[in-house]
Amino acid sequence: QVQLVESGGGLVQPGGSLRLSCEASRGVASINIMAWYRQAQGKQRELVAKITTDGVTNYADFVKGRYSIARDNGKSTVSLQMNGLHPEDTAVYYCYADGLYYQGSSLQMYAAWGQGTQVTVTS
Repeated sequence: QVQLVESGGGLVQPGGSLRLSCEASRGVASINIMAWYRQAQGKQRELVAKITTDGVTNYADFVKGRYSIARDNGKSTVSLQMNGLHPEDTAVYYCYADGLYYQGSSLQMYAAWGQGTQVTVTS
């Protein structure tokens, strides 16, 4: 199965920046959508930003102008640059990807999640 490995979370003061990264495992034939979601304690998971294979991006209103998503199709990676962080940005951030992967000689669809990385914004 496809695995996504995240890195880059941590503790930062309000107004600070963090960069999250996510890499898909080998065996991926194609990646369609790559995205970042977040889930704050006691709340539902919500979309933060997504990016298509062609680089078309979409952001949640609450991060527009502060976050930037990018991907490297050759390396099967996606990153999220987060600037101007607020305490309310505190959450576990999850990487998401979907597409096709090799199962033996056949191609299968997948939708995969990373394990999550904690982002805490506090003074």
